[in-house]
Amino acid sequence: MSPVRQGEKLPIYNRLAVLRAERGLSRAQLAKLVEINVQSVGALERGDYYPSLDLAFRLCAVFELPVEAVFARTPFTAMSTELYGRSTDA
Repeated sequence: MSPVRQGEKLPIYNRLAVLRAERGLSRAQLAKLVEINVQSVGALERGDYYPSLDLAFRLCAVFELPVEAVFARTPFTAMSTELYGRSTDA
């Protein structure tokens, strides 16, 4: 079994920005809830930084969602597609 590596070949995608906006949280509010700085929230949302397992669990606890609903190895489809089986693209 080969080791899992962080990087271009195995990126970690997330829905943090969408979930944060959906719940009306600012980056500063989310940062305070999970005890990190606001710049780290921005870096996570952009995919410039991958969270530790502990931080991933703390973020998921804020949104009351399982890890796989927030983080994935493949890009997420639009939530409307997943919820309603159709795209919002015209």
